Amino acid sequence: MAITKPIKNYITALKSEFDFLRKGKESLLAMIDEVEAPESVYNSNAIENSTLTLKETEKILLDMEVSRDVSVREVYEAKNLARVISYLQTKVQATEVSKEIILLLHQMLIGGINDEISGRFRKPGEYVRVGTHIAPVPELVEKMMDEIISKYTSDLSDYFLDKIAKFHLDFETIHPFCDGNGRIGRVLICFQLQRFGFPMIIIRDRDKKEYYKSFDKYREQKNTKQIEKVVSLTLTESLHKRITYLKGEKIVALSIFAKNNNLSASAITNAARRQNIPAFREKGVWKISENFIYNPGKNSL
Repeated sequence: MAITKPIKNYITALKSEFDFLRKGKESLLAMIDEVEAPESVYNSNAIENSTLTLKETEKILLDMEVSRDVSVREVYEAKNLARVISYLQTKVQATEVSKEIILLLHQMLIGGINDEISGRFRKPGEYVRVGTHIAPVPELVEKMMDEIISKYTSDLSDYFLDKIAKFHLDFETIHPFCDGNGRIGRVLICFQLQRFGFPMIIIRDRDKKEYYKSFDKYREQKNTKQIEKVVSLTLTESLHKRITYLKGEKIVALSIFAKNNNLSASAITNAARRQNIPAFREKGVWKISENFIYNPGKNSL
C-alpha cells in the first residue's frame, strides 16, 4: 500500500511553505530542534518502558538533579540518545543511510550501558524477540541489513515516505541488535526525513498502541498502511509546528482556542489528531495559532 495522493499533495504544499518561510531563519529552526530534543528523547525511551518523566529527562539533559533516585542506566539512555540526535543533525547531509552509520549510532546509544554489545549486530547465539515476534537468527542479520539498505538507497521511484516507512518495518522486523533497536529505528526515520529536507518527527509514547500495531500488520499481512499513517501524521504535525513558529504567530493551547471560538473541545481535538487543522503538541499539550480560522467542512484531508 502507499500514502494517498491527497496526503502527498498536502505534504508537498506544507513543504513548499516551510522552505519559503525558513529562509534566513535557520537559528529559529535550530532553537526549535534544541527545545524539542528532550521531548523526543523522553518519548522514544518511554516507548521502550523507561520510567523517566519528561521533566526528569529535561533535568538529566541539563545536568540538573532529579527529585528521585533513577537508575544509572536510564540516565545513560537519556543522555546517549540526546547525543545521537544531536550528532545526526550535524551529519545529515554528509552521508546516506549505511551499515557503518547505523553501527556508529548504536555504539553511541549503547556505549557506557553495555559495551560488549554496542556498535555491532547480533552474534551467533544471540536471539531476540519482541512480544510474540522472534527476530531472524543472528547468522542472517548482516545479509538482511545489506539487502534493506541497498533496496532503500537504490530505489529512486517510490514516494519518500513509503520508502522510509517500509525501511523502518524491515529494520524492526530484523531487530539487528541485542538492545536499542526501537530507538535506533526511530532516529533513522528522522535522519532519512532530514535528508529529504524535512524536519525531525516525534513518535509519541501515547501513540504506542497504533505504532506497535503497524508491525503486527506488516508481519502478518505485509500491510504497510498503519506505519505510513503514523509517519505521515507525525511529519504533518512537525511541519505545522514549524510553519506556525516561522510565521511568528501567537500560539495558544487548543483548549483555549476552542473556548474562545465556541467550539467543541472533543471535536477540535479529534481534528488535531487527524491533522485536519495545523495543530501540534508541545510537552503533550495540543497548541495552535490563535489566528487560525476553523472551517469543519474545509479542514479535512
